[in-house]
Amino acid sequence: MILVTGSSGALGGLILDRLAGHDVVAGTRSPEPDRGQRLVDFDRPETLVDGFAGVDVLVFVSAGFADDDVVLARHGAVVDAASAAGVRHVVYTSLVGSGDGLTIALAHRWTEARLAAAPFAVTVLRNGLYAEIPASMASTAAESGVFAAPWGDGRMAVVAREDLADVAAKVALDSAAHAGRTYELEGVAAFGGQDVADLLTTTLTRPITYQPLPLAAAWEAPGPRFQVGHGVSLSANVLAGRLDLHPGDLETLLDAPPRDARQVIATKA
Repeated sequence: MILVTGSSGALGGLILDRLAGHDVVAGTRSPEPDRGQRLVDFDRPETLVDGFAGVDVLVFVSAGFADDDVVLARHGAVVDAASAAGVRHVVYTSLVGSGDGLTIALAHRWTEARLAAAPFAVTVLRNGLYAEIPASMASTAAESGVFAAPWGDGRMAVVAREDLADVAAKVALDSAAHAGRTYELEGVAAFGGQDVADLLTTTLTRPITYQPLPLAAAWEAPGPRFQVGHGVSLSANVLAGRLDLHPGDLETLLDAPPRDARQVIATKA
């Protein structure tokens, strides 16, 4: 049996959809038992051992939307519970290696180390940055006519979330063939601020200009402070050229060419 954590989230839900028809169960903090869902709440570790009972392959979708101490506690509880429940194989959605300079990398690398020391097989899917990141910024540009970002001349390699779900489902269904592997799921397309502005100009059939901002402007973004800090880190890495195109394993693991990230961005315009 396969269990997918975070099944009510964007990535977890896509992975679950792709596993429909197989021996799979959804793990969520708000389960609907009549739909065969299980209570799996990372913030309530007492739910995890029972939630993982009888699971052979655990698709562990990372729970990174929080401060690092919270994420480490959540992920540590998952590893401990998977060990106690006798899970045979864990497939973990981590962060791509080129993102080591990002503040979000700390929790992912810590979790990878905990998984490596655990008594089950592990496959690490180091996911690239979602195309939905520049897409979410593009929605405001459509209204203002300006795509403003503290990216300078840097670019960000991005991947469609659906491609990452395809890979996760494929690995989960043939987990033994991927045991002990770490895959770098880098995006195969990269976008800078001018690239996004040009794409929006074509999509909206009206001029959209790129306005490079100072990095300090990123601190003015709305949201929790940890989220703002991660956003500053992301922009700093784009500026430094750390997130541009790198070789990866995405194309070798997909059964079709990667989705066009431009379409993901354009649909948010």
